[in-house]
Amino acid sequence: MSVLTKPSGSEPVQRLVRARNAAWIWALVVLGVVVVVSAVRVMTGANEIDSRGSLHAAILATCPILLAALGGLWSERAGVVNIGLEGQMILGTWGAAYFTYWYGPTTGIIGAAAFGALGGLIHAIATVSFGVDHIVSGVALNLIGLGLASFLAEVYFSDLKSERGTGGPNKLDGLYDPWSFTVPGVSEGLSDLATKHWFLVSDLAALGAALTTDVSILTVITVVLVVLTAWVLWRTPFGLRLRSCGENPQAAESLGVNVLLHKYVAVIISGAFAGLGGGYLALVAASGFSAGQTNGRGYIGLAAMIFGNWRPMGVVLGSGMFGYTDSLRLRDPSTIHALLLLVAIGVLAYAAWQAYRGARRSAIVLGTTGLLFLAWFAFTDSVPRDFTSMTPYILTLLVLAFAAQRLRMPAADGKIYRKGSAG
Repeated sequence: MSVLTKPSGSEPVQRLVRARNAAWIWALVVLGVVVVVSAVRVMTGANEIDSRGSLHAAILATCPILLAALGGLWSERAGVVNIGLEGQMILGTWGAAYFTYWYGPTTGIIGAAAFGALGGLIHAIATVSFGVDHIVSGVALNLIGLGLASFLAEVYFSDLKSERGTGGPNKLDGLYDPWSFTVPGVSEGLSDLATKHWFLVSDLAALGAALTTDVSILTVITVVLVVLTAWVLWRTPFGLRLRSCGENPQAAESLGVNVLLHKYVAVIISGAFAGLGGGYLALVAASGFSAGQTNGRGYIGLAAMIFGNWRPMGVVLGSGMFGYTDSLRLRDPSTIHALLLLVAIGVLAYAAWQAYRGARRSAIVLGTTGLLFLAWFAFTDSVPRDFTSMTPYILTLLVLAFAAQRLRMPAADGKIYRKGSAG
């Protein structure tokens, strides 16, 4: 079958069957996670581990990471490594703040995406047109984004002070309140049920309450973009051509694909998504702007994309995990202590799966790590505050270390491509 044509015959039916089976698998995975979290809550008494407030904070922390990860997915599926997601997010935060302050939140969101897309365009020019190493270009873009956002903030916002008087220059706080909505009746009922602390029922109610209370329109847009990305990249001829550029650009070119154009489009869209993530951070998650406020979320988004194996649902799972741990560090330290037990159960379960598959060495390493986390939980009563603030970054390292064996990146990802080259 050509990389340029749609599948024919019975393959669409097979796709539907595979999609249905995948949906059931993901539903079972989500239910299993909720059951384990509920069990940990009951055993430890750490009710904040999945309270409505914790889950709502997790959603706010997840969406910027998810948008950055989606941006990385677009770029790397076309064969361009986008380390510059962090810089593009930073540009997005400034674009959102500037245009929202002067023209309102709707224009602010457009400005965030536009500034991120500008960063993507710069990255595309450097890597696609001039053949600059993708890592070098991305690191340079991160430095440029941080420096440029700080400079522009000083120029345009230096006269704006925080209402509390503690923010100093380069800070916009409380200047806008983006659209949000609450599902009346449903939210209150689920919130009341969540306070009962019943096994599983209250946990599902807390999740439902978090999804129906004070929901930003940008959160809904993020979900739509996930679905749209999956459909475009895996269900359209354009997506097929774009992914072929990340697998074998020479073969794609021989079949008439404009490889350079597809790479440009992918990287610019990647930057726009990252910029939108920065806008979400400034307008919704933090409700204010400060230079460099992304705080490494672009890198975490890149890790979520890798953990998700360059697939949309995997990206959602990875982003949710990182966003959840990022939000928990703002909670009571006992919640992080309970998280040790949750991590231990997860790692031991993964070790059992690896043993079932016959990967004994991996199973032994994972099992040992899980037992260490279990011992840490059993023989301590609290977690040091410094470790609490480092939780999302430590989890990033653990996930990448343990997930590396099952990853399959696009074959031509990060490789310099020249039009007409033989390979």
